[in-house]
Amino acid sequence: MENPAFNRAIRSFVLRQGHLSPAQQRAIDEGMPKWGIEYQPAPLDLDQAFGRSAPKILEIGFGMGGATAEIAAGNPGNDYLGIEVHSPGVGNLFKLIDEQGLSNLRVIRHDAVEVLDHMLADASLDGVHIFFPDPWHKKRHNKRRLIQAPLVEKLVKKLKPGGYLHAATDWEEYAVQIMEVFSGNSDLHNSADGYAPRPDYRPLTKFEARGIRLGHGVWDVIFTRN
Repeated sequence: MENPAFNRAIRSFVLRQGHLSPAQQRAIDEGMPKWGIEYQPAPLDLDQAFGRSAPKILEIGFGMGGATAEIAAGNPGNDYLGIEVHSPGVGNLFKLIDEQGLSNLRVIRHDAVEVLDHMLADASLDGVHIFFPDPWHKKRHNKRRLIQAPLVEKLVKKLKPGGYLHAATDWEEYAVQIMEVFSGNSDLHNSADGYAPRPDYRPLTKFEARGIRLGHGVWDVIFTRN
């Protein structure tokens, strides 16, 4: 049985709102009715939300949304559901959706844990992306990291058999933790021999490319549900 006290405490984010520009606010106001999905504690019909039956990929914490839009544009046969709480990023992604004419991307502005618990059916997802989550460098803050065993257990239940869980980080110590957490779930198996090469669908960000030029590492961890 899960610890109720822990469930009340678990969050997928720490809110750092940041400055919301007038353009981002306008993008939210105009984008939510078109591409946004309001949170509600009731099951979500993903096929109905996208208007078709296609593989469904969830992304938790898409930041400013640049990579998310690029992935959706490059893979029109898949549908992508992005979850983010920070309004500037949500507004920016709506702007990108509009500019690029993307029809396979939807956004929920809410805590991912509550969305998982109340809106997404078990075995409804073909994949989950968690790219560059906050590493919480200080040891005393490690417990705040997103990728912990309880969250991974929730995610695995939402994956179809054969569905994948893909995390990427540029912080080596976090990469080790992610590998340990994924490896500790008996319903997952590693799709690679250790860390995976960056798959074609994950674009190389400007920040990442700069880090690679400076000799910094990036680690992709990709496991598949049995």
